[in-house]
Amino acid sequence: MTDTPARWTAASVYPDMWTDPDQDPRNSDGVSPDGELATLQDYLRDHRWTLRMKCEGLNPEQLARRSVPPSTMSLLGLLRHLAEVERDWRNWISVGERLPGLYGGDDGDFDGAVGEQPVVDAAYADPAREQAATDGTLAEHTDLGERLGADGIAVRELLVHRTEEYARHCGHADLLRECIDGRVGQ
Repeated sequence: MTDTPARWTAASVYPDMWTDPDQDPRNSDGVSPDGELATLQDYLRDHRWTLRMKCEGLNPEQLARRSVPPSTMSLLGLLRHLAEVERDWRNWISVGERLPGLYGGDDGDFDGAVGEQPVVDAAYADPAREQAATDGTLAEHTDLGERLGADGIAVRELLVHRTEEYARHCGHADLLRECIDGRVGQ
């Protein structure tokens, strides 16, 4: 007997994919967007969707499971972490008073990721709210070369950094999810 779950996917057309292309919310029937800004926004949107998809269908205990010891990382913690990071990015680009952290001190986003439904509900609401706020702030700055905040970070750099952060954590989510229930795929 082993604790390792059997590998599986919900896709039926391409069995090595997470879901069939016609069910994938990241797919569009149109051509790729024109322009650098639209392309960066498209990639960011798709990575956000990927993280949410990796969390779908799991109960609170599974979402909170630290399935790759000794890491404190969990899917629930990743949702909370990315909400915290979105808020922090707004602090980078503003010149006013800093927004407070969402979850307390160091690693509060992961340490507080417990398998309780109210924590899960907040972990889905927090990133959506913080993403919308950061997106709204950046919508006012369409010149990718414009420098923002006290450190003068370029809008382009922030968009690339955001995409990189989500992509990196989507890779973590792949491994975490596979360890939880064996689900694999794109």
